[in-house]
Amino acid sequence: MEKDARMQESRDRAVVGFAEHDHARCVAHALDAADTHCSREGLRFTTVRRRALEILLESHTALGAYDVLARLEQDGLGSQPPLAYRALAFLVDNGFAHRVERLNAFIACASPGIRHDPAFMICTGCHAVAETPSAPGRTALGRSARESGFRIESTVLEAEGLCAGCQGEEGA
Repeated sequence: MEKDARMQESRDRAVVGFAEHDHARCVAHALDAADTHCSREGLRFTTVRRRALEILLESHTALGAYDVLARLEQDGLGSQPPLAYRALAFLVDNGFAHRVERLNAFIACASPGIRHDPAFMICTGCHAVAETPSAPGRTALGRSARESGFRIESTVLEAEGLCAGCQGEEGA
């Protein structure tokens, strides 16, 4: 039952990057999920790792490692690139953030604590990034994989275009 509730919550927040939402609740939920996961797994959610996640959570725009590093440096947490890369790797490895390949950047996970294969919609106008669930096993890709005996372990699906807000500005 808990799994079903978490799946529904994931669907409810499917395209949070473009939708109106309670951002403070979004941030609190992600930080709580990270705290809970780290406590349960015996992982160290250090000040730098937590601050890196907070930085990613500030907006639904993907940030490069050097953008995160600059913010960590402003906060007096260090200035060496490995600091940011290690913090971001921890966040990605534990499902709190994703790497957006097309942008060579990172974004906070919209569904932390829920194993999933995300797809990203990247607005070329405002640079917002929305995460939505993808179901590779239920698509033509999944059918082709099954038919050829290939087992999909992970997918990266990224689409570029214009969000509704930027489309409206385009027509103005």
